[in-house]
Amino acid sequence: MNHINIEIKAKCKDCGEIRSILKSQSADFKGIDHQIDTYFKVNHGRLKLREGNIENHLIFYKRNNQKGPKQSDVILFKSNPNFPLKEILSNALGILVIVDKKREIYFIDNVKFHIDEVKRLGSFVEIEAIDKDGSIGKKKLLQQCKKYMNLLGIKDKDLISTSYSDLLSKVL
Repeated sequence: MNHINIEIKAKCKDCGEIRSILKSQSADFKGIDHQIDTYFKVNHGRLKLREGNIENHLIFYKRNNQKGPKQSDVILFKSNPNFPLKEILSNALGILVIVDKKREIYFIDNVKFHIDEVKRLGSFVEIEAIDKDGSIGKKKLLQQCKKYMNLLGIKDKDLISTSYSDLLSKVL
């Protein structure tokens, strides 16, 4: 499945406050997922295998490293945790880095929210305004992302321009 996101990632100083705001907006809580994201060495973009209790996907995406709302072009493939996909990709491409996180997942309409606790990195919040079929458009996605940044009190100084894989590569 191909789609686009307009998304942000930010340091989260008060996850309880974010959680409370999402609940006050009647966000649909999908659960807490312990996710292991294995990033593979690729020539362009990012390729990761997400293994979790809720989400299991092979994910390829291209995104510029920039603070603030940015577009991600995403291809998702629902993976079966019982298949040896990780072993195949590890042997073929090599592992770049492994991200271990606990993720709370919420939705309001087409907007997905994550409250993440990432091993060795700390707490983060993500907003992903998602257009799965081209019916929403980039302009509306950007408006949604900015609206929820304001609602959640996310400041420009808290924004992160890179992925968890990039952040972890710096601390390892």
